[in-house]
Amino acid sequence: MLRLDAPRPVRFCDGMSRRDFLYAGAIPALGLTLPGLFASKARAAEAKKDTDVNCIFLFLVGAPSQLDTFDPKPDAPAEVRGPFKPIPSKADGVKLSEILPKASEHAKSFSVVRSVYYAGTAVHDVGHQVMQTGRIFTGGIEHPSAGSVVSFAKGGRGELPAHVLLPRPIGRTGGNLPHGHAAGYLGKSHDPFVLNADPSAKDFKVPDLLPPEYISPSRAERRQKLRDAVDGAVATFEGSAAAKQLDDNFAMAYKLMSSPKAREAFDLSKESEKTKEKYGKTRFGMSCLMARRLIEAGVRFVTVNMFETVFDEVTWDIHGSRPFTDIDEMSKQVAPNFDKAFAALMDDLTQSGLLKTTMVVATGEFGRTPKINPAGGRDHHPGCWSMLIGGGPIKGGTVVGESDEHAFAPKTRPVAPAEVTATIYEALGIDPHKELPGPQGRPIPAVDYAVKPIKELL
Repeated sequence: MLRLDAPRPVRFCDGMSRRDFLYAGAIPALGLTLPGLFASKARAAEAKKDTDVNCIFLFLVGAPSQLDTFDPKPDAPAEVRGPFKPIPSKADGVKLSEILPKASEHAKSFSVVRSVYYAGTAVHDVGHQVMQTGRIFTGGIEHPSAGSVVSFAKGGRGELPAHVLLPRPIGRTGGNLPHGHAAGYLGKSHDPFVLNADPSAKDFKVPDLLPPEYISPSRAERRQKLRDAVDGAVATFEGSAAAKQLDDNFAMAYKLMSSPKAREAFDLSKESEKTKEKYGKTRFGMSCLMARRLIEAGVRFVTVNMFETVFDEVTWDIHGSRPFTDIDEMSKQVAPNFDKAFAALMDDLTQSGLLKTTMVVATGEFGRTPKINPAGGRDHHPGCWSMLIGGGPIKGGTVVGESDEHAFAPKTRPVAPAEVTATIYEALGIDPHKELPGPQGRPIPAVDYAVKPIKELL
């Protein structure tokens, strides 16, 4: 992680040396994690905060079963409907599973889309790509995430990055492919700022906003070795396009790291124990609480990954057999974790009035097979699944699309991931077909020209 902690004083306003700039700036060029590359270059005057819409994207990594969460089928055969019953919500016609009682209380504030699908490989990584970018990566091209497009189109507000990712990027999920959270061909300056820490840990501190005194002797030794390695790369790097890009962003990176406002936005010690209990003192719960604080502070787009991997952890990936879990265990751990944090987030945003300017999206990367397998779980199924979306200009209390009697395929109003992405852009005031500078300067629209936002939601 980056810290500007050279062994000699570093000069900033009155003459920071080029080499000190390169020590910090060359780190991503060596393939190391510079969380988020912090800041986006401001592209225009800061938009008025009270009219801007922001987004919290809750990525339910592992993929929830639509039948056991947002699209229960009580009349289906037992091996399809599963063990849970639907319960009424605060919105007429919207019924969720009984394992999501707190979320049901907020049904007037969000809509359920029950006909999301994609025609592609049933691999987690591919689902991560389509839900975060609206596209499947082909030909070696990595498309930018929605948060990165927001960074490119609108820039950050003042000292804060436009896009923050919590708590860590998605790691190993079986496909060894890009997961779609980065800026791709938009360039590293529009990558998200990545927390890279567990905000539920008792000793949690925001690592990249800490002073140099935090670094242990062993870490300092490793940093010195890194500096030595950078020395060999400086000569060639200094004249590169990457150096110019980093030159443009370094000042904002330091500004973020030294900003009291930024530090306070990440500081969960400012929240009461009662509030923390309300969200749940889990990694996801505390990440949702931090997301709310970041939106309050002025961040435009926050991605919260509920899990970093689907292996050796109880997640939504309910294949049944180890190293996965089954439907029953999911209902005892994962669903209550989501239910509590999601409801607390919606409640706080509603009470503060921020829900009017904050869109909240909750989705997995695909759905699950309707028929319960012999291990007591459900397998990957991109043919149909459900998601929640509300806040900002999004209509609440409605259902868009319908799945068939077994939630196997869309019955009405099929919704492609690109339509979800287009809806996010439209809600945030960005032309969904805004041309982005693609590879070799070829303009690429944010979503394909033929794709439109989901009109039923806007």
